[in-house]
Amino acid sequence: MDKAQRNLLGEYGPWVDHLVRTPDREYSFLNNHWTEVQDWSQQARRRVESLLAPPDIGRLQVQVDAKALLDGVEVEELSWPLPYGPAAKAWFLKPAGATGKLPAVLALHDHGANKYFGKQKIADTRPGVHPFIRDYREHYYGGKAWANELARRGYAVLVPDVFLFESRRMTPSLLPGLVVERTMQAPGKLRELVPQDMDEDRACTTYDVLLEESSTQEVSSAHEVSTGQIEAYNAFAAQYESTIAKSLACAGLSWPGIVLAEDRAALDYLASRTDVDADRIGCGGLSGGGLRTNLLAGMDSRIQCSFTTGFMTTWADFALHTAYTHTWMAYIAGLPRLMDYPELLALRAPLPALVQSCRQDPLYTNMEVAKAQATLEAIYRKAGAADHFRMSYYEGPHQFDVTMQEEAFGWLDSWLG
Repeated sequence: MDKAQRNLLGEYGPWVDHLVRTPDREYSFLNNHWTEVQDWSQQARRRVESLLAPPDIGRLQVQVDAKALLDGVEVEELSWPLPYGPAAKAWFLKPAGATGKLPAVLALHDHGANKYFGKQKIADTRPGVHPFIRDYREHYYGGKAWANELARRGYAVLVPDVFLFESRRMTPSLLPGLVVERTMQAPGKLRELVPQDMDEDRACTTYDVLLEESSTQEVSSAHEVSTGQIEAYNAFAAQYESTIAKSLACAGLSWPGIVLAEDRAALDYLASRTDVDADRIGCGGLSGGGLRTNLLAGMDSRIQCSFTTGFMTTWADFALHTAYTHTWMAYIAGLPRLMDYPELLALRAPLPALVQSCRQDPLYTNMEVAKAQATLEAIYRKAGAADHFRMSYYEGPHQFDVTMQEEAFGWLDSWLG
């Protein structure tokens, strides 16, 4: 078997390939059943919402923990309790001295197999960053805290932590110690459970590198944690994803549904601010931030403009080639039989959407990315808004470098003013 024929399901690949390439999906706008884009998006969103099963968060009770001024940007450090887990923290940024209502962006941090950090990957509120973040930004973001760059450009920017990242992290020592240890055990060394294992009641603290974060010392406190400790926590968090996904499914929840609910609640807050023009709000992000953009921008028309960077392909690509390297945040049970993955973002048509892709990105296959582009273009054409969609390609690996940022920011400028 040559490389082109190999797939994640081996002998079962052709069967699954046929299933995920069904041309007449019921909720595809390219299905002849649909003629009016508003009718399609309204009904399809209801169907997607039923599959996502997002939890009810309610109205956020937001607290301002601290204020600061950093390099021409006014900063508010915020927090809000949620009905489950630890309180969420977020940063609100805007140009120093700005008055009136500003266009706004919900800046969505990535996944990056890095749950120790969330908002700190893309934003600053104080001088100095952890060496881990410095290197991370050099690798993915051209060394920039791009949320701050947007604020200096004239936008109000909200950067929230999402489920299981940074302020929303899971604490390993609160889990059954045996489960944590088995999660991190080398597969060849796993032994069969015995009845005595079930009688154990102990905690595993090996991966507890979490700090009591102070609203005024968050960045400096992070320096007390070594890069090695951060990498150990991230390794545990990556390995534990499948257990979390199984547990959520047993409760009738989905990981992407929780992500959508939290991002939508953050959008509620952003739109409610007196210094924000609720009619000029956009969102965007790289990788996991692009995934979050596809969900939020596809499901909520308050997002007037979006950019998705490094997260666009087809269900066939995930199923046969790339699922092994992607987070459980991406998968919505039942949806692939109803519409292809790019149609999730296309639910926002005719509202504008930019998608950016890198040709050497190992997280996707170029052939399937091109198919996703063709689907999006066909939908926007059918919606009578061909010029409201743009797909851009760049040389290089998975990233959102300065050149790509400039295009994305220009796209926001052109639609939000």
